[in-house]
Amino acid sequence: MTHMLERTVMPEPDTTALSDVDAVLTVETHAYLVAPDGRRVELPSALFDVLSSVVRLMRQGKAVTVAPHDTVMTTQEAADFLGVSRPTVVKLLEDGVIPFTRPNRHRRVLLSDLVDYERRVRAERRVVLDALTRDGGLPDTGVPGFEATR
Repeated sequence: MTHMLERTVMPEPDTTALSDVDAVLTVETHAYLVAPDGRRVELPSALFDVLSSVVRLMRQGKAVTVAPHDTVMTTQEAADFLGVSRPTVVKLLEDGVIPFTRPNRHRRVLLSDLVDYERRVRAERRVVLDALTRDGGLPDTGVPGFEATR
C-alpha cells in the first residue's frame, strides 16, 4: 500500500489573518511566493487556485486535507471522501463502477479513481438536469395543455 502523504489543517479560531490572505488571493494578477531568505518565485495559476480554495474553506471553519492523487484508501476513507456509507462504496466497487484492488482481505481504492467517479456522476447529473430544464420538468401526458395529476 502507498504511504499516505497527507496533511489535514484545522482552521484557527481567529480568521483575521485568513481574511487578509483571501483579499490578496482574490486579486487577478500574478502571485509570488516569498521564501524566508527573500527569494521570490511566481506561483503557477493552478497552485494559486488551490491556495485560494484552501483559504476560502478554512475561513468557513472547514478542515482541509491535501493528499496526492495516487493515495490508496480504505473503503471507509473512500466513503468519507464521497459522503456516502461504506456499504454503498462496497456495492459500487463490487458492481465494477469504481476500480479497486484487494492486496489481502481488504479492498483498496485509489483517490484518483474516486475523483474520476465523482466527475462522471457530476456529468451524468448535469445531463439529467439539462434535460429537465429543457422539458420544464413536467411529465409528458400526450395531451397538449393538460398535466397528469396521478
